[in-house]
Amino acid sequence: MAPAEIRENGEDPLPVGPDELNAWRRGFTPQAEIWNGRLAMLGLSLGIGVLLIVRLLSSSLTAAQ
Repeated sequence: MAPAEIRENGEDPLPVGPDELNAWRRGFTPQAEIWNGRLAMLGLSLGIGVLLIVRLLSSSLTAAQ
């Protein structure tokens, strides 16, 4: 069953195509929230990757001395 907040007007939600979900729309829209989540995960992944690479490089440099 769909959550109550989606069915406020008593109608079932209409299915949305992938082009609609991937549309770049500004404002407080479901598309903007999807892109916000995607970009947040990208930033988190890049940040952790950079920290891991810096930590590995700094430990290898101190071990070589």
